Amino acid sequence: MNARRLAPRLLLLACVALAVIWVGLNRSRLDPAVLDTWLAGLGIWAPVTYVGLYVVGTVVFVPGLLFALAGGALFGPVWGAILNLLGATIGAGLAFLIARYVAGDWVAQKVAGRLKRLINGVETEGWRFVAFVRLVPLFPFNLTNYALGLTRIGFWPYVVASLICMVPGAVAYTWLGHAGREAIAGDTSAIRYGLLALGLLATIAFLPRLISRMRKGEATTWTEPDELDRKIESGRPLTILDVRGADEFTGPLGHIPGAVNIPVGELDRRLDELRSSANGDVAVVCRTDRRSAAAQAILRNAGFKNVVVLRGGMERWAALGRKTVRDGSDKAPMAT
Repeated sequence: MNARRLAPRLLLLACVALAVIWVGLNRSRLDPAVLDTWLAGLGIWAPVTYVGLYVVGTVVFVPGLLFALAGGALFGPVWGAILNLLGATIGAGLAFLIARYVAGDWVAQKVAGRLKRLINGVETEGWRFVAFVRLVPLFPFNLTNYALGLTRIGFWPYVVASLICMVPGAVAYTWLGHAGREAIAGDTSAIRYGLLALGLLATIAFLPRLISRMRKGEATTWTEPDELDRKIESGRPLTILDVRGADEFTGPLGHIPGAVNIPVGELDRRLDELRSSANGDVAVVCRTDRRSAAAQAILRNAGFKNVVVLRGGMERWAALGRKTVRDGSDKAPMAT
């Protein structure tokens, strides 16, 4: 990368770093009451200014909870939720673009091994992963925005998934902020707002587990090693798709003779390649069967029929003494 392209990136990175440091040193001075007093004097410009502050705060790691509660206290439960959601979404998108613009190319060149496989896994899930981290309160909001910018997840799927899946949290925290202000003012009905908000937060906390159970409930179609071996021996039309990395494909466990190797992280963009050469049923294989199950979902969504997953993967296949090769002598048509 030449100096002309590098200079603005370094300048942007330095500005963000200095702002983050300032916020860290002055966090104790970030008082919602001061923000309330200042915004009150801005009249009709207060909502626009508030959203702008939220955007900047998201980029420089101001705790999102501070704004979420302040929005409810300053603008009420409805407008507060709308403004909080708008500020959080724009700020998350801006942080995502900063990460991608400043460090995306460098990360793409440097990542390897387990980190590369992790990023590939995130990219395979795409917007579904974004939705998951937005719904789970344990994921740090500000840091996640930058981390996702380092992947190849599309910007608009990221923004749309963030916007939709941040709605429950934005509403809950805004209501809590509104309830706190009303309670201080002596409004006993504020207790009801607080209880509703706490109930919504509890729902959000259990939602990932519910989603996980629902996804596990989606029927995975399995094939046992004995059954797959018989299909291979019978000569029936069959495509064996190995979704491990290329290093694993030729590694100690080897691979099933004739298997096609497309890592799960590349499957989305190589579907046409697979579709043009797939023959009969598709049996998906990985080291165990987790990546295979994820690949099966991708293939089903893409319209593939009769897709099965080898239960236990190559570990079980090898343990049962089934035939494997490691050197590519079987001439797998799409091995990488």
